[in-house]
Formats: sequence, C-alpha cells, structure tokens
Amino acid sequence: MGSDGFESKKAGGQPIGGPDRFAPSELAANAERNLAADSFAAADGAAVNLVEISGVIKWFDASKGYGFIVPDNGWPDVLLHVTVLRRDGYQTAYEGARLVCECVQRQKGYQAFRIVSMDESTAIHPAQMLPARTHVSVTPTSGLERAQVKWFNRLRGFGFLTCGEGTPDIFVHMETLRRYGMTELRPGQYVLVRFGPGSKGMMAAEIQPETGASGLSSH
Repeated sequence: MGSDGFESKKAGGQPIGGPDRFAPSELAANAERNLAADSFAAADGAAVNLVEISGVIKWFDASKGYGFIVPDNGWPDVLLHVTVLRRDGYQTAYEGARLVCECVQRQKGYQAFRIVSMDESTAIHPAQMLPARTHVSVTPTSGLERAQVKWFNRLRGFGFLTCGEGTPDIFVHMETLRRYGMTELRPGQYVLVRFGPGSKGMMAAEIQPETGASGLSSH
C-alpha cells in the first residue's frame, strides 16, 4: 500500500479521486435501506474498482446500521454499513479502531465493501466515550433560537453553541443531542435551540437541525 493509505485494486488502474461528501438528506434516505446491497450486486460479475484504504473508525451506530471511516490520507469519510461488518465476522466497530478495508465508489462517495483487518487496540469502547450522565433537567427560558456550533467533541460528549457576539455560550451535552435524534455537531453548523440556566451556565434544553431533519451527517 502506498504511503497515502490508498491503492487502486483495478488492474492497471490509478488511484481514484476523492469522493463527494454524503448529504444528510441523501444519507438518511440511504440508511433506511440496505446500503451494502449495491456493492454486493456490483461484485457479481461486474467490473468493480476496489480501492484499499487504511483509516480510523470515526463513529459507528449499530442501532442505525452504519457509521464512517476517516481515511489516513485525509479524503472525505467512507461509509461503513453494518452488513459489511457482519458478513466479515465483526459485530460492531468501536470509535478509534484502526482498520484496512476495500471500498467501492458510489455516486456520493466511497462505501466500504470488505473488511480486510481491524485493530481494536486503539478503540474507545462505549464505557470510555462519554462523561457520566448528567440527569440534569434544564428549564428553557428562551424561545427556539438560531445558534451556531462553536465547538463539539463527540468523544468527550459535549460542546458549545453561540447566538452571536456578546451572548453567553450555551453548553450542549450529547444526551440532549440523542434525545432529539441527532448524533453529533460540527463547528459552524447552525441549529435551533431552546436553553436555560443550568449547572454549567446556559445549557441547551432542546436542539434540532436548522433544516428540521435528523442530524445524520458524517461530521
């Protein structure tokens, strides 16, 4: 494998260019069906460009049936479906685990096709991922306001929002995200939030994407 972590598997082929990112709405639709089906179908007698990558599991949600791999060379995230894991003998994929896999390019980006190997020695297991549950009930004192994500760390399980210069930061916990069907936030993203005073200053009591759709982005 080359030093950039990618190697074309097609005879005489060259490494393929980076894929587009999965749009949240498109990913949400795809996640509701078997995202691996196209890969398996394409492998039956059709010429398939397989690209071998090494990378790290960014996150994987077994209940949703998919997650994402961060390739070592900095390309956009690679979709990992639970069907691929199970077929290759893995029950789940922990965040931080390193793996080598073969991927196939789809319309909106690369998707894992086969797991070659997985090293869980660097994985962050669920018990290590989040701080202790807060069990804090925040009574909102604001209306539903538009706020921007300043910072969010999924592994630490919290982050901060801002409603603009001169306003106090709003603490948001992973539990609140999950309560409203979201998986993570990315810096610069806009959301709608109700907040009120809590143990960590202003805290989010309700949060939803600005579009009103579930937060299924890979970022």
